[in-house]
Amino acid sequence: MAMKKEAQEKEEKAEQLRRAQAAAGIPIIWILGGPGCGKGTQCAKIVEKYGFTHLSSGDLLRDEVASGSDKGRQLQEIMTSGALVPNAEVLSLLNAAIGRAQGSSNGFLIDGYPREKNQGIAFEDQIAPADLVIYFECAEDTMVKRIMARAAAAAVKRADDNEATIRSRLNTFKQNTSAILELYSDKTLTINAERDVDIIFMEVITAIDCLMAKKGRSAKAC
Repeated sequence: MAMKKEAQEKEEKAEQLRRAQAAAGIPIIWILGGPGCGKGTQCAKIVEKYGFTHLSSGDLLRDEVASGSDKGRQLQEIMTSGALVPNAEVLSLLNAAIGRAQGSSNGFLIDGYPREKNQGIAFEDQIAPADLVIYFECAEDTMVKRIMARAAAAAVKRADDNEATIRSRLNTFKQNTSAILELYSDKTLTINAERDVDIIFMEVITAIDCLMAKKGRSAKAC
């Protein structure tokens, strides 16, 4: 009975957030791209220019673990065992982070999430619809080269920082992302991420300015 009540209260809070989100016209943008594609750099530039809130599911999980909370300890046990953190937990962290920034943010960048299409469906059902999906497309060889260079420069070496493992991870990413892009093709912008950073950002600016105009948060037209 208590669990049912808790689930009902959680859904009511999510519905309240969805209504507030729609009323405020605050854009939500999913940022997708493989490791080494440069999406982190672009997110930083978007935050600086537009005052958006940048939310990374991985960072939220690590922050919760570092907090020492009961939930953080549970998450640490899951991650230490090598198991995947349940999507419900990730959504809960994202929902809470969006709620905390509500009213002080011009928009939300959801970085590296969803990782597969069912996560996208759950996000839109439980939190809010995404207004735009930006996918930074980059060749596998380019990403492998960048990741290997980054790993070589890192102070701590990871056992899985080898080309075979990286290519395996990229292959999984590619398969899952293809399904996401197909499902959300009507609101996806694919950007060639192998060009100069500033040239890429000009394309990002055009897309976000257009979105902001549609949301009534900017005078610029598409």
